[in-house]
Amino acid sequence: MTENTEPSADTLDSTEAERRSAAARRFDLRRVIGGLFLAYGLIVTGIGLFDSRAEIDKAQGVRINLWAGLAMLLFGLAFLLWQWLRPVETADVSTAQRRGDDVTGAAG
Repeated sequence: MTENTEPSADTLDSTEAERRSAAARRFDLRRVIGGLFLAYGLIVTGIGLFDSRAEIDKAQGVRINLWAGLAMLLFGLAFLLWQWLRPVETADVSTAQRRGDDVTGAAG
């Protein structure tokens, strides 16, 4: 009479799948690009708000830092909105096993 205290393989597979799914969402390239453009856009927009007259004259009267910063902010927000509206789809472990796909991530 031995007790089987090991979790089933299905539990391990689903736990592993959830972990990988969370990692895929966390490191989605759209999030990284959007976050970087958002941060740089805030910096450049801030600099553009306080440009001196000499800097504006050097750019032929255009507040280039302000406009470039605003464009970067919009671009970064677009990427983050895209990532929010269309999140990463992860394969279901049981579906992948039925199709014969490699769910361990090992190269074949």
